[in-house]
Amino acid sequence: MNYTLHQLQIFLKVVETKSITKASEELFMTQPAVSIQLKNFQEQFEISLTEIVGRQLFVTEFGYEIAAIAERVIQELNIINYKTQAFKGILAGKLTISSASTGKYVIPYFLSDFLEMHTGIDLTLDVTNKTRVIESLKQNETDFALVSTVPDKMDLEEEILMENKLYLVGNRPKKENNIPLIYREEGSATRMAMQEYFSNHLKGKRKRMELTSNEAVKQAVIAGLGYSIMPLIGIHTELEAEQLYILPSKKLPIKTEWRLVWLKGKKLSPVASAYLQFIKEHKQNILKKHFKWVDDF
Repeated sequence: MNYTLHQLQIFLKVVETKSITKASEELFMTQPAVSIQLKNFQEQFEISLTEIVGRQLFVTEFGYEIAAIAERVIQELNIINYKTQAFKGILAGKLTISSASTGKYVIPYFLSDFLEMHTGIDLTLDVTNKTRVIESLKQNETDFALVSTVPDKMDLEEEILMENKLYLVGNRPKKENNIPLIYREEGSATRMAMQEYFSNHLKGKRKRMELTSNEAVKQAVIAGLGYSIMPLIGIHTELEAEQLYILPSKKLPIKTEWRLVWLKGKKLSPVASAYLQFIKEHKQNILKKHFKWVDDF
């Protein structure tokens, strides 16, 4: 057999995405290039790794076994690279963070300077829904999670990053009657904040819509489909462009806090420990540099 590391990486991406098209997009390669490398890799085995049924790609049982081995090979090669850099005095390794979807407006600013200082660090940032974030914590799959509400019944440690303010917003400066309410999906921290607020402060029933991402809600509100309670952190540009307006409402804003959390008692890697120390030392400077505008609302 004469397969290459590049072929292993391509095969793993195809297994992950179950699609030549998606794999090529994520690898920044053309579809024909991915197809050729996958074909060359598969030809080295007498048993099929994948199969096409209709127009859908499926990974065979044998393919999954080879993928598991390939993943271990790549992990070991990464360790070699990290060890080499460590002997040169360079902090190296992998940092894994799972973030609630709205956290994408927050976490990059708390990472950029750290990653620039330590070029030997590989970052995996999984921006996903709250359910998946909590699951990754429970399964110890991530160094840190970024959340705005602390998960129930989990023994965690935390480092608070910044305040999270949620306001009622619309595409006009004043509220109108009988406008539908636009909700996030079940399980979202924003959804839970909305439900609690409206159950306490909204009289009568109103129509509502449910959308599955903060961006989808934002676009729906801009288009005039309804009002929603949204995190201030995600609508700064739209407020300045007067595409969205904060609507006066009693007992608003709702205030929570963005925080990094990790399992209590977890033995942090040298990279994770260095990142936590960086956050503690530089948090105030980051807030002053990138989030001073939040104080104006």
